[in-house]
Amino acid sequence: MKPFLPAVLVLIPLILSAAPLPEHSFPQKFNIGRPADPQSIQQLDIDIRPDGQGLPESSGTAEEGEKVYQQQCLACHGERGEGGINDKLVGRLPDDAFPFAGSRPPAKTIGNYWPYATTLFDYIRRTMPYTQPGSLSDQDVYSVTAYLLYLNGIIDWETELHKNNLPKIAMPSQGRFVNDDRLQFNKAH
Repeated sequence: MKPFLPAVLVLIPLILSAAPLPEHSFPQKFNIGRPADPQSIQQLDIDIRPDGQGLPESSGTAEEGEKVYQQQCLACHGERGEGGINDKLVGRLPDDAFPFAGSRPPAKTIGNYWPYATTLFDYIRRTMPYTQPGSLSDQDVYSVTAYLLYLNGIIDWETELHKNNLPKIAMPSQGRFVNDDRLQFNKAH
């Protein structure tokens, strides 16, 4: 029985290589999905750039954001953003150090790692709350963003965020990131 197995293993590839492979042709259309209409595109085209392009009209404060946070965020991110079953959101390092290349880097939080406040707004707007992504109003998103920036010591409690001042907020780690300007480079050449 033992010599039989190696013989079969040698013969199978020879047999398969001799068999002609079937010709496959793919249809021009698969007849699935539908063309994207302008309304569908508009619902999905909600990205926010670091310079604030795409930010909606509305505003919010940390006080309003604390209420929304308690209802929508606390279960996953813990009391005051200090961590729960999901990521810790709050934390600054002494002197705004940036030790993320070390063997035991700290948790990446809004206050010690995120380069742009607009990215925080964009992320919350698209993905939160976890159970119903995209269900928060623009005012709720501005408010939660304000609350988290306040908890990280980046803005004051009284600051009202809106599309004109959110892009101007200097995040503690912003200077540690380099913009990818390849598109600008390609336009110049």
